[in-house]
Amino acid sequence: MIEINQVIKTFGPVKALDGVSFSVRRGEVLGFLGPNGAGKTTTMKLICGFYEPAAGKITINGLDTVSQSLAVRRLIGYLPETVPLYQDMKVYEYLKFVAEIRDVEPDKFVSRLREVVEKCGLQKVVGKNIDELSKGFRQRVGLAQAIIHDPDILILDEPTTGLDPNQIGDIRDLIKQIGREKTVLLSTHILTEVQNTCDRVVIINHGRIVREGRPEELTSRLAAATVFYLKTPIAVAVATEQLLTGLSTVKEMRRVADEESGVVSYEIVAADETARQSIAETLVRAACPVLEFTKKTVSLETVFRELTT
Repeated sequence: MIEINQVIKTFGPVKALDGVSFSVRRGEVLGFLGPNGAGKTTTMKLICGFYEPAAGKITINGLDTVSQSLAVRRLIGYLPETVPLYQDMKVYEYLKFVAEIRDVEPDKFVSRLREVVEKCGLQKVVGKNIDELSKGFRQRVGLAQAIIHDPDILILDEPTTGLDPNQIGDIRDLIKQIGREKTVLLSTHILTEVQNTCDRVVIINHGRIVREGRPEELTSRLAAATVFYLKTPIAVAVATEQLLTGLSTVKEMRRVADEESGVVSYEIVAADETARQSIAETLVRAACPVLEFTKKTVSLETVFRELTT
């Protein structure tokens, strides 16, 4: 189990983390989301013992990451965003090297290697040099080194980078399988992966936690509102805004994009579904051209954008 309590981390004058607190339970896959520079990788490196917090405390299965750093590291498997691989080694040589560092007993290595190679889909490349592998297979080797010692805690920073859709599906299934028995913290920018893989989500922005909960809980809050998506020619943008903001059924109208092709896009927050008819009738009566008018589906991406922009 991972426990992070009021953690602050600074780099000179920059406060990368500002009072971060959350936990990850055993048997749970937690999605850790945030824009670039939000503090995700810094948090992961603190958990793994690469950094020490300026304030606050992190414990792994009750062990302090500062005073009991070595014991903590034995419990963790870590896949960084940029996988550290020795290019001149063969895949099995590299995994044997990592297993030795991780104190995997020699008489158990062969069976463990077979299991990890099968789980990560490395059967066809296990005898090849790492520098001969595609980016996707290198990513798989990185995941294999993270689990070779059968850790209790798995920290994954962008684990599906460079993988094709079939490979992503395989890794997703593997992460879900591991997450049934172990503690998994997963950082990714692919929000569909979070919805398909993670039990719970924590969103960080500017070094602070801005929301956490199950994926369906995060989307249900916005789903309570009715949101429409409207596209019109930019030539009638002012008239469209004046017409619709005057309607009692329209609670809010946001101009979200101006395209080079002369098209403007809006998000319209309405009182309820019945607003669709009044909006359409108003635009038709005023002869305002409509290029697209649809009800917007609330997704985790919608929540992410609202909380981080």
